[in-house]
Amino acid sequence: MTQHTYGTSNFLTLEDGRKLHYWLRGEGGPTVVFEAGMGFSGSMWGMVQLEVAKLATTLVYDRAGTGRSDDRPGAHTLEMAAADLGALLASLPQLAPFILVGSSWGGPIVRHLAAKDELPIRALVLVDQSDENAPDFFTPSARKQFEATPKMLIPMAKLGLYKLMGQGVGKHQPPDVRKDHYEYDFTVRAAENFAAEISNFITDMEWLRDNPNRLEGIEVSVISGMKAGLLDGKQRKSINAAHRNTADYLAQARFVPAENAGHYVMFHQPELIVSEVARLLGK
Repeated sequence: MTQHTYGTSNFLTLEDGRKLHYWLRGEGGPTVVFEAGMGFSGSMWGMVQLEVAKLATTLVYDRAGTGRSDDRPGAHTLEMAAADLGALLASLPQLAPFILVGSSWGGPIVRHLAAKDELPIRALVLVDQSDENAPDFFTPSARKQFEATPKMLIPMAKLGLYKLMGQGVGKHQPPDVRKDHYEYDFTVRAAENFAAEISNFITDMEWLRDNPNRLEGIEVSVISGMKAGLLDGKQRKSINAAHRNTADYLAQARFVPAENAGHYVMFHQPELIVSEVARLLGK
């Protein structure tokens, strides 16, 4: 049987009985852990993980309600997501220390976990993260957009239109990863999970804004997609500025512009993420 690009498939049973699914591949440390963006499973990292696994152990997991992991009832919060990831990594002490790579909403999740200072986290790579330093997140129009998106997305998923939209997303990933991405991330379940995650987004972002942490002792790469997209065209400059401010504020961070990518750097400039991880690995 041919091995999956992500490696061996595993499950962790959490204290409440839910199961988290994760893949392991590669050798050596620190272990590089991948956290996906809002509403997505781990099946968005195929163009990055494949190369990083040549350098170190990699762990790609499906957040609660995504991919092969169990659902979480009710709303999803930043604290809940960070706690699940923390429980997963705590169950694998032999793989420590860790470098955490978080995309979009995955950025705040890995930052929040690192700020708890409960695990041996060596470094972070924030890939066009959702950034509380961007004022555009807190405008009345932004709030309306966040509230309207699930109301639109779930009916689209039920009609099969979300699947149609997903055909071109991540199309250059390895075939098995691309298959999982299309199978799990553009479904009614995925749309409903997105709604659950976004329901507390503004509250969590406000908390991050009001409770800053400089992440002393943790090296951070803040990667920022420089190209405006259809959904973030008006906000792109503000987002880039927020990423610069975050890099300036954190104790040991640097700003890394992704000149040839927008929000989805892992699809359009994956080599930049790989190079930052390699730098942090010292390879």
